Amino acid sequence: MGIQITDTTLRDAHQSLIATRMRTRDMLPITEQLDKAGFFSLEVWGGATFDACIRFLNEDPWERLRSLRKKVKNTRLQMLLRGQNLVGYRHYADDVLREFIRLSVKNGIDVFRIFDALNDIRNMELSIKVAKEHKVHVQGAICYTVSPVHSTEKFAEMAKQLENLGCDSICIKDMAGLISPTASDALVKAIKSKVKIPLNFHSHCSSGMAPLSHYAAVLAGADILDTAFSAFGWGTSHPPTESMAAAFKDTPYDSGLDLELLYEIGEYFATLSGKYRVLFTAETTRPSINVLVHQIPGGMLSNLVSQLKEQNALDKYSTVLEEVPRVRAELGYPPLVTPTSQIVGIQAVLNVLTGKRYKQVTEEVKNYLLGSYGRPPAPIDEKIRKQVIGKETPIAVRPADLIPLELEKLRDEAHKMGILHQDEDLMTYALYPQVAVKFLRGELKEEALPSPAAAVKGAAPPELPMEFAVDVDGEVFNVKVSSVGGKTIEVEKAKQPAELPPGAVTAPMQGMILGIKVKAGDKVKVGDVVVMIEAMKMQNEVLSPFGGVVKEILVSQGQVINAGDVLVIVE
Repeated sequence: MGIQITDTTLRDAHQSLIATRMRTRDMLPITEQLDKAGFFSLEVWGGATFDACIRFLNEDPWERLRSLRKKVKNTRLQMLLRGQNLVGYRHYADDVLREFIRLSVKNGIDVFRIFDALNDIRNMELSIKVAKEHKVHVQGAICYTVSPVHSTEKFAEMAKQLENLGCDSICIKDMAGLISPTASDALVKAIKSKVKIPLNFHSHCSSGMAPLSHYAAVLAGADILDTAFSAFGWGTSHPPTESMAAAFKDTPYDSGLDLELLYEIGEYFATLSGKYRVLFTAETTRPSINVLVHQIPGGMLSNLVSQLKEQNALDKYSTVLEEVPRVRAELGYPPLVTPTSQIVGIQAVLNVLTGKRYKQVTEEVKNYLLGSYGRPPAPIDEKIRKQVIGKETPIAVRPADLIPLELEKLRDEAHKMGILHQDEDLMTYALYPQVAVKFLRGELKEEALPSPAAAVKGAAPPELPMEFAVDVDGEVFNVKVSSVGGKTIEVEKAKQPAELPPGAVTAPMQGMILGIKVKAGDKVKVGDVVVMIEAMKMQNEVLSPFGGVVKEILVSQGQVINAGDVLVIVE
């Protein structure tokens, strides 16, 4: 029997290469052709698409799913579900999980690929059970990683546990492109010797090994491959759909896909990639064996580049990559996949940007160390644990057991704000309360892209303004460099910024004000939390470096601030 193929172009591929920025309107014209191809499934939803739709694209993710379902009548639509994390960055209550899965099925999902970032099966059990109740295909995923505490035998045993829970298929999810052809052969054979259900093989081209590993996996007995059309393949994405289908044509593994139709679809995506050309970066399009050291998955790598740009700190990229494996080891070798990839990655960024390791710690790192995400694969570094959570004791139960049911409370909140227009809006609010309120009130705008016409014609992307801090004989100037008409470069010497007022508490990074924890007249001590910032999808505490009385608050909730902005004055 030939292999089957899941095409990821409409989800994981563009998440990995362009930080999930493909618009629904660019997907719809090709969906009927995709539906004719004969794929096992089309991965179109889940992962970071939910967040990106509301945060950056001003799109309703539920409407995206419905509009794709209307066009795709014969092929399964698939989503990536992060177990108890759903499509967010924390664990949600069981009633939220049940309602999210119900609405996902109602709006068109046929296949749920379910994983847990720590491979903690306790965090997957309920989502598997609920999805099975809705009579859809459930694929249990194993997050593949390499560390002193992970082994082929343990991964194979996990596959057997997932089969016992009722999964219809198993996925080897190699999100960072770490698996070698030899390791692929061994792991596929080990899993196939233990389970009877189909096995899906998923890898990324981040290290350059994925096409060889895909081939080895098929020869070893894998049943389904994940691929992406070539314009959105390679790099930190997946091996190309067209090439994989061609490689196995006229062999016992022939996928049966029509190569001419695949070529036509591929040409559409080749043209479309021009529209997004400015978002493709060398870091995400060029394979690098350095991934075998830092183990950062494709979706995280493209977002890491994007987030460092936001912080005007892209020059720190290589230093962050060196810091990531150190943080990962200290946190017990979690596989780097959402949300643990963000937890480890953003902490590495903060360690580098602040110049002092774990001086600034996200709420998510604290919660991780307290066991709120599940059981780490290995013990946490004791020194780091004490530094971050002190004498607090981590929980030992399934994290969601400690989360009270929250759906009705959330419904009351959302109803009072007047943001509920459909059942799905409640889920959007439950998952992303800060962003969702602005989105559902119609206060957000789609972020701009360069002119698609210019990009598709092959014109070079416009040069973007850049700002530098330049030290001239000990005097620091802000220098702004911009391209004018593509011909001349103007250099403007800005005035030196005014000195900070005494007692100024400044923003350590660019982000959005989530909450203000003090008011004018409050007494604060050194180290007290004064403001919460959402930056790089994580919550960050801003601590007062001074003791005294809060004289003035200069920001408001929901305000976007830049690194160095004064937030609060402490007298």
